[in-house]
Amino acid sequence: MEKLTQQEEAAMLAIWKAGKGLVKDFLEAHAAPVPPYTTLASTIKNLEKKGYVESRKIGNVYEYTPVIVEEEYKKRFMHGFVKDYFENSYKELVTFFAKEKNISPEELKEIIRMIEKG
Repeated sequence: MEKLTQQEEAAMLAIWKAGKGLVKDFLEAHAAPVPPYTTLASTIKNLEKKGYVESRKIGNVYEYTPVIVEEEYKKRFMHGFVKDYFENSYKELVTFFAKEKNISPEELKEIIRMIEKG
């Protein structure tokens, strides 16, 4: 799947939050700053072209439904992020956050427990 822009990602978060719906539904679910209706509608059309949502015409409006679930997108995004920025090493990712003091020793211990439990 094609990588999303920040604007497209924000729109997808609103779509996932709403589940499915019309552009106006996604405006209500969109995080601030909320884009103008026409901007969001255009962004959603781009998402449809990229294969992230599908549409169904109801009268003179379109109802959109996500094609990819949020968890699947997160997995793909994180794998690409780690590959591109941390030499494909999750150890490097955790080391980065530890050095920046964005992760506490307690959180690291919890991660280790989660890994050991499988």
